[in-house]
Amino acid sequence: RPESRRLPPETASTPLNEAMAGGLLRAALLGALAASAAGVAVDGREKALRQGGRRSFVQSMEFKQVLRICNAYPFSSALDISMNSDEALTDYPLQYTHCADFKPELHPGDRVEFKVGGSSVGTFTISALPAGDAVLMLVIYRHDTVTTAVSFESHVFAAARAPQLAVLDLYKGPQKSEMRIQDKVTKDADGNVTTPRSELLRYDSVLAVDPGAYEVTLANVPGGKHVLTEPLVALPGEAYVVIRCGVAAEEGASYPEDVIVFPKSPESKLGGAPR
Repeated sequence: RPESRRLPPETASTPLNEAMAGGLLRAALLGALAASAAGVAVDGREKALRQGGRRSFVQSMEFKQVLRICNAYPFSSALDISMNSDEALTDYPLQYTHCADFKPELHPGDRVEFKVGGSSVGTFTISALPAGDAVLMLVIYRHDTVTTAVSFESHVFAAARAPQLAVLDLYKGPQKSEMRIQDKVTKDADGNVTTPRSELLRYDSVLAVDPGAYEVTLANVPGGKHVLTEPLVALPGEAYVVIRCGVAAEEGASYPEDVIVFPKSPESKLGGAPR
């Protein structure tokens, strides 16, 4: 395939979360170092307790950290994903516009590698990890409209009660569009369609929303021509990503504007939250 031959062998590694939340990353790194130092003292105390014939009440902390990867790279072939060259993350290649959660044991310096048909297309290096429960989001996308080189976006969602939403514009091309979030369109008792509340979603931002059932709409500007609508069910404590993707390629195949919403939470889990 001609496009495959134009894929770069590997892009420069990108530190996790460097672009979007450097301050948070530095705080997380300091926290990790402090936890490491505390761990030395804890180990010594635990050893002393055991030598005294008692069972230690000190336990090491285990954090729940999820690696969430989204494929926003418009290409005909899906991506194989592995860690450090030898640990396969995907049982099946990850298709364009699809995302998946992985739970490998993560360490600073780990390399997440993306391949097409055995050929490397990009590598992302994790430079640091937060000292706590978190969702580590990683998105691979098209670098420009001329080449098939890849780029990465990343963000670390710290644990929070409210639903969190990262909004990214990774479309490459001249078309301008805006995304909005609105209440799910419903009908009242008389069968009339309700008028939903609607707010603009600013690209390259992370925000909190109330739990509930929503719709994400994409429309061209100027003119307001509707492109598509995707459902979004926001559950308490969950982290979501909303991505505008696609490419108007100057060479090779073009892919129309599209929207990725992940994860796809079931509305039945909202319980008593507004719908």
